[in-house]
Amino acid sequence: MERNRIEREIFITAPLDRVWSLVNEPAWWVGDAPGPNQVHVDGNRVLAETKYGNFPVVIERVDAPTYIACRWASSFPGEEPREGNSTLVEFTLIPEAGGTRLRVVESGFASLDASENGRHQAFDENTKGWSIQLDVLRQHAEELSV
Repeated sequence: MERNRIEREIFITAPLDRVWSLVNEPAWWVGDAPGPNQVHVDGNRVLAETKYGNFPVVIERVDAPTYIACRWASSFPGEEPREGNSTLVEFTLIPEAGGTRLRVVESGFASLDASENGRHQAFDENTKGWSIQLDVLRQHAEELSV
């Protein structure tokens, strides 16, 4: 499967600490923009409640304030993230003159225990979702920085 990895990058006219405070909010990207209806945090596990179901997210690594990696099972609502049902989402923040560059990479679609059509659908839906969520995040960060 060629479509295994989604990569998006945006520039946000806001300081690193402001962007980090938003990116570090547990499961902020899950569900319709601007995020889940409700979030429950238990250590490195987050449960995001959305109109599409509940999505557990496991925070795998944090290097504040420039990197966070999470695993989730976006195509398997309610299931705990594990090998075969989850993708890895990595956020990298890079300070630049005038703001912050945010890079998101979601990988692992080719390893999903789903039909080829199901893997393609997950990839396509999440590709669209990242465009929406990153625009909302940018707007929020820039509004709060003024």
